[in-house]
Formats: sequence, C-alpha cells, structure tokens
Amino acid sequence: GLHGLVAAASDQGSATWGCLSTLITGADGIIIGTGNQNTIDIVNGCLTAGIAAKICYDLDFNGYTDWFLPSKDELGLMYTKLKQAGYGGFSLVNYWSSSESSNDFANKQNFSTGSAGTSTKDVSYNVRAARAF
Repeated sequence: GLHGLVAAASDQGSATWGCLSTLITGADGIIIGTGNQNTIDIVNGCLTAGIAAKICYDLDFNGYTDWFLPSKDELGLMYTKLKQAGYGGFSLVNYWSSSESSNDFANKQNFSTGSAGTSTKDVSYNVRAARAF
C-alpha cells in the first residue's frame, strides 16, 4: 500500500538538540527512514529534559503518538516539498534534524535559505515533528 511521511501542521516550539559533548550511539542516520530510530536513540541516550527529540517523541497530535524528529534528509524533504511549495507554515529560521554529526554537532536546515549544515547541540532551533505511514 501507500506509505510516506507527514509533517506536523505546526512547529512544536524551539529547543536545543541536547547532550553537548556526548555521542549518542545510533543517532547518525541521515537518509529518509532513519529519523524515527535516531529519535529513539536520542531519547534513550540523552536524559536532558525538553530537548528537540523528546518533544517529538512525546507528541500526541491528531490522534497519533508515533511522531519523531526528522533525519537530515527527511527535514530536507520538508523544505523542498512543503516549504518551497508554500505549505506547512514554516518559519524562516533553522530547524533541528535528528541526525547527529559528532559529540558536539548535529544537522540542521535553514528554512529561509534552504542551506543545510551543522550547529552545536546547545543552540535552540525550531522543532517540527514528522511521522511515517
């Protein structure tokens, strides 16, 4: 049958990625289909309250509780397929992905310019949850 990704209808606020100077084993997936496992690995490996992955993991929205912080490539799809087409009400700011790049850095996407990059995990960026079906 049909399958794909859905972005939450609005941002879940802003938060840090969490656990600066800590490598989260398994949270390095960047391709489509890795965001959910990245999120699980972050929640299990970083006990800091209020981090981006935990906000998505705990989200109960429109009757669904299987939300996650999108991977680098999933977040890139949100930009190209939704934001650039005028959908989703995205802010013109940076959004966190669930893809970690090192002990101190994780991947983010700028929804103003479209550029992807990394930032230190202790910076607050916007959070937009996704789910797969």
